[in-house]
Amino acid sequence: MATASLTSLNASELRPTFEQVLADNPKRVVVDLSALDVIDSSGVGALVSLFKRTKGSGGSFQLRGLRGQPLSIFKVLRLDRVFDIA
Repeated sequence: MATASLTSLNASELRPTFEQVLADNPKRVVVDLSALDVIDSSGVGALVSLFKRTKGSGGSFQLRGLRGQPLSIFKVLRLDRVFDIA
């Protein structure tokens, strides 16, 4: 079984998708991370960037489905107090 990860090896691959989402100036962005098993600082950085840009344009931002190691990372970094996590 493959491990779903958001790390330095693939975080940059998400940037074009993020740009495409932000181009529509959405009022709400929801990122479902329920399939994510592993995240590192590059992955967190990519999500923080998307969060900042969404909030900066007046939109709301939510992460869904965080569990296991990714949720632990967000708690250690105290990002669970910044992000709307469902």
